Amino acid sequence: MSVRIAAIEALLHEEVGRNISSLAQAARGGLLAAATALATTASPRLGVITGFYVPKGTPPAAETDGPVGAALLIRGLTDAGIVCRLATDPLCASACAAALHAVGCATTPIDQGPASASITAWQAAGITHVLAIERCGPGADGVARNLRGEDVSAVTPPLDLLYLGGSWTTLAIGDGGNEIGMGSLPAALIAGAVANGAQIACRTRADHLIVAGVSNWGAWGLMAALALLRPDWRAALLAALDPDLDEAVLRATVSDGPAVDGVTRVAALTVDGLGAPVHRAKLLAIRAAMNG
Repeated sequence: MSVRIAAIEALLHEEVGRNISSLAQAARGGLLAAATALATTASPRLGVITGFYVPKGTPPAAETDGPVGAALLIRGLTDAGIVCRLATDPLCASACAAALHAVGCATTPIDQGPASASITAWQAAGITHVLAIERCGPGADGVARNLRGEDVSAVTPPLDLLYLGGSWTTLAIGDGGNEIGMGSLPAALIAGAVANGAQIACRTRADHLIVAGVSNWGAWGLMAALALLRPDWRAALLAALDPDLDEAVLRATVSDGPAVDGVTRVAALTVDGLGAPVHRAKLLAIRAAMNG
């Protein structure tokens, strides 16, 4: 089992131009650890934090990486009987809602208020695990920055306060060094590997960190790992781990959110500058790796 999950993790670590190989190596084993943390809990309840706003997008909107992967994961876990909630900020809420609607999870609660209110709601809901997917977090100086080194604090409410605000186990997926959870890696490692790394490296740690070339891929990898560890969840997770569904969710998120590609900053059916054929091939490879 661990060999197959390691093979899936290796697929997640494909380099897409951000020089994250050293980050991926340092975080190796994170996929198995994160999946095990969820799979070995008797009655897990998951809170997902996502949404990365692109103020200079055309139009200004949340990016496609994060909400789409989160929606597929929530669909699979919900159908497996796992209670899920999502938290984002008001600027990213419409994209997250569009993604959830497209997977048939329109009733999944979306918390978009202050972190303090969401902490109270999540504690009352009995959340056991919190997963941040492609959510920008604060650097060493407390400033949230995108990969270009631009200060985006004004459009990035501090959901790291929610992430760290309860007794839940913290999981994270990131692909650039500036996301919540990347504080688990040495800041010097990020500074030496990633463009603008010294400025952007997020200080917020995760109990279990998954590094991926694209964060949506990390969500798919987690789904596959959970399907291997929990045979009772397998059918539901595999039904959601579907390339046609992924592309449908991307279309809906871009058109109805709206949402933009975080690299090109335009509203297109791409994620991190990569088109549908690349993502479809990656998802199918992850599914194939499940079978050894």
